[in-house]
Amino acid sequence: MKLPYILIVLCSISCTTKTRVDLIVHNALIYTVDSNFSTAEAMVVSDGKIVATGSNANILNRYSSDNITDAMGKSIYPGFIDGHAHFYGYTLNLQEVDLTGTKSWDECIERTRAFVSKNNIPAGKWITGNGWDQNDWEMKSFPDKTLLDKNFPDNPVLLTRIDGHAAVANQQALDIASVKAGDAISGGVIETKGKILTGILVDNAIGKVSAMVPQPDNATLEKVFDRAQQNCFAVGLTGVTDCGLMKWQVDQLDGLQKSGKLKMKLTVLLSDAKENYDHYLKTGIYKSDRMHIAGFKLYADGALGSRGACLLKPYSDKPGWSGFLLDSISHYTQVLQIIMQSPFQACTHAIGDSGNRMILEQYAAVLKGKNDRRWRIEHAQVVDTADLHLFNQYSIIPSIQPTHATSDMYWAEDRLGKERIKTAYAYKDLLQQTGWLVLGTDFPVEDISPFKTFYAAVVRRDAQHFPPGGFQIENALNREEALKGMTIWAAKGSFEEKEKGSLEKGKWADFTITDINIMQCDPPDILNTRVLYTYVNGEKVYEKKRH
Repeated sequence: MKLPYILIVLCSISCTTKTRVDLIVHNALIYTVDSNFSTAEAMVVSDGKIVATGSNANILNRYSSDNITDAMGKSIYPGFIDGHAHFYGYTLNLQEVDLTGTKSWDECIERTRAFVSKNNIPAGKWITGNGWDQNDWEMKSFPDKTLLDKNFPDNPVLLTRIDGHAAVANQQALDIASVKAGDAISGGVIETKGKILTGILVDNAIGKVSAMVPQPDNATLEKVFDRAQQNCFAVGLTGVTDCGLMKWQVDQLDGLQKSGKLKMKLTVLLSDAKENYDHYLKTGIYKSDRMHIAGFKLYADGALGSRGACLLKPYSDKPGWSGFLLDSISHYTQVLQIIMQSPFQACTHAIGDSGNRMILEQYAAVLKGKNDRRWRIEHAQVVDTADLHLFNQYSIIPSIQPTHATSDMYWAEDRLGKERIKTAYAYKDLLQQTGWLVLGTDFPVEDISPFKTFYAAVVRRDAQHFPPGGFQIENALNREEALKGMTIWAAKGSFEEKEKGSLEKGKWADFTITDINIMQCDPPDILNTRVLYTYVNGEKVYEKKRH
């Protein structure tokens, strides 16, 4: 009789023993973003990964931990992933003159003067800034260097437009870079009036001057990278696809991650440059738990705001001008064939309908049909309706930035005209071709906030809730599509959907907790959402301060 009794006791003990784990989060509304888009009340984390999700009762009965978080009914999402951004560039911009939101060229000059004074910048040192947009000014033409030469005669100055596709330099900067009136450059413009340099540089021309700007030292980089990642964590970002990096920049980021100083997860698209091809085509895909070197980023054309986007027909507000490609078609043909023979992705910046058509056709010639290479078009901003089917036919993924639509909508029709604007920022049309797409911001071109991305995608209005009916609302995404585009689809866009992008067993515990439920709240409240906590690999990397 004793043996059965002992078995009953042992069974009872084993049935009530709880598994020890690192973290339990309960009393939440968890959007797992799994294949069923299911929700849960609680989840378990150990060794940086999700162990289980389920009901409060199920999780609390099965697991125990010294670290139990009561989410108090708040919403939890997979950590937001920005599918197209410039994290490295954003970091450098944090130590430059901030010209975003300026209403005139005079205001740009005043901000630059204040920056020089505040930072005690000595004669001879470079002054750099970014963020001006002439479309926001009463006088919507490009500025010139006259005021820069007058106010900063002893310093080289380079101030870059918000999209990074145009800049204005003073004479000292132009002299250092040996830029002269009459110089020609493929894929760019060195603007002159008569035989005099205006200081305006467009696309490839910018590189002649920016290459002369000294890079910050490692100590400075560490400080600004930490500031940049904290800004990202504060808005719920746990991962960023950093577009267009050189090997030496990747090495810096990798070193900071390995030292534990940089916890932000980075998927890297390498610049279309010989140095990168020579190294990475030999070494192959690079992968750590926080970095994934996934592909190469090519550049088809410039930007619509600076009239560098390549159009099939001339700009409506600049007759006879259709923009330009940034390289020869033979270059794209050669490079894409090389990438096709490697494990890497091809991801190409294309804005204008001509730029998009050229790249889609180049992709088609190499891919030849349906595939799982996940080659991407970055931006896909103006796509002729006759070319939409190519996305479906060749499994090409649109990587789009919804806030571009709500930033450009005030002047985009001036550039494109009433008919062509209908084929621009057509996110729903693109989604219908592919079944999924990647969402990002292109920060620092746009704000880093994923809530602005979500709002622009779903409501198609700006931060002031304009226009009332939404901009071309027929191309809005629904909330589930938008959340997927910022999580699981963004991960899938870089072949990372098996490790992040949803809150499922075995995936990294990257998640964010917010004070407002963006899936259910009134549309205007989306922009009022604040992040309470952000976790990366199960570690709390951000907590909102209580006042």
